[in-house]
Amino acid sequence: MMLNSAAQLVSLAAEEGGHHDSLNPAVTGGSALVILLLLLWITTRFNRDR
Repeated sequence: MMLNSAAQLVSLAAEEGGHHDSLNPAVTGGSALVILLLLLWITTRFNRDR
């Protein structure tokens, strides 16, 4: 049963293509980097144990 569901999902993904022209990889990656660096900075500000 699970194999059948997985096969249906794979065929659906192949149908859609999985690519959106509106998403720029550089902007997406840059935004992710900025968000992760911001979270790292916040974490180090609250870690006063050191």
